[in-house]
Amino acid sequence: MSSLISALKRLPLRHFVRISDEHRSDWISPVCILLLGLIGVFFIYSAQSYSGGSSWKMQILWLVVGFIAYGVISLVNYKFFLENAHLFYWLGVLLLVPLALQAIILDLHSALSSIPAFRLPFVQTRFGATRWLDFGPFSLQPAEVAKVSTLLMASSVLARSEIGTLKESIKVLLKVGFTFFIPVFLIFLEPDLGSSLVFAPMAFALLYVSNLSEKFFLTIFGLFLLATLVIGVDVYRYQQFMNDEELSFMEDKGAYEEHSFVPLKDYQRNRILAFVAPQVVDPKGNGVAWNLNQSLMAVSGGGLYGKGPGQGTQAKLGYLPPTVAPNDFIFSVLAEESGFLGSMVVIILFAILIANGIRIAGIARDRFGMLLSVGVSIIFMVHIFVNIGMTIGLMPITGLPLPFISYGGSFVLSCCVLQGFVQSVYRFRKDFS
Repeated sequence: MSSLISALKRLPLRHFVRISDEHRSDWISPVCILLLGLIGVFFIYSAQSYSGGSSWKMQILWLVVGFIAYGVISLVNYKFFLENAHLFYWLGVLLLVPLALQAIILDLHSALSSIPAFRLPFVQTRFGATRWLDFGPFSLQPAEVAKVSTLLMASSVLARSEIGTLKESIKVLLKVGFTFFIPVFLIFLEPDLGSSLVFAPMAFALLYVSNLSEKFFLTIFGLFLLATLVIGVDVYRYQQFMNDEELSFMEDKGAYEEHSFVPLKDYQRNRILAFVAPQVVDPKGNGVAWNLNQSLMAVSGGGLYGKGPGQGTQAKLGYLPPTVAPNDFIFSVLAEESGFLGSMVVIILFAILIANGIRIAGIARDRFGMLLSVGVSIIFMVHIFVNIGMTIGLMPITGLPLPFISYGGSFVLSCCVLQGFVQSVYRFRKDFS
């Protein structure tokens, strides 16, 4: 740790920071971020108004901190992140390690009661998942740090490498694969399937814009189909296992995850079943399909203009639980109260934000700036598509939040940092001519 601090002190930051030259700033993204953040605060307040929750106050605080981080990052020449990507990457990995260790300890204790379930310092488990580091006044979700640091590292590797045919690029592929494998594996152990899913599209997009061989993408597509088939068969066997009449009377038949080689938790299989066959896993609609059913009622009940601010019934009456209404299902609250028109305003703001990121990637004069902007845009696209998709039944429920609108300190901060990278690419792109 001392060597890391010493290395940071020796960094020539004055060569990377530019305070002046306001004319090189892009105002499209910050305006969209501000509007989305204000919309998020309003609907978080509305989602908790019936219970007196105060998450909206913390959201304002995190947005202020996030905007400060956005401003600082945008003033730093992105060449700084290119040259020090490895430091940020290993910091992100280091933060994930205690969470993975705690998850392993809890799993071992569950399988072997003789092993004590001791707690590592600062590690926090909520709702059966070990995803947070608790520092008292605030908690940190290292998966969000890992998204940022992995993007920096992967973009750095690809920017420094020559890519030709698949055979010529095998070393680059191994480096990129290794870069993504470590954080994804550690996040999957927590378990946090939702966050781990973001990395695959990010890697695919970065490799695609790097002009990798088409054979690679055909191979990846084949592997994706194979993985989908394996998961599909596994979920079907899980359904058969749970409905097996010969085992139904046995209290000690155990969890299906103990009998499967596919590294999924049973609650994750339930979520997949709730998406593809809700009538099978939850015929009465009061189990794993409850949140989805209430979300569909909220979205469809909003109509064209919505029920009005604070007039939504699904969150107000507690049908959308207070644990999910301000974060994972905030779009359901928004759609019910502002209707189709209000939802379209939010979607258009997101579209402008993403399109602006792609535009900046197109005018970047170096590969790292282009890759960084594309990676940020893809991360946002995945979060937006999956979050809105799961509220209207187009995607399984994975717990991915909606950028700048869902409640969550670590996520808001990571979104601001990511957009700060894009602003930095815009401001300093002429330095790479």
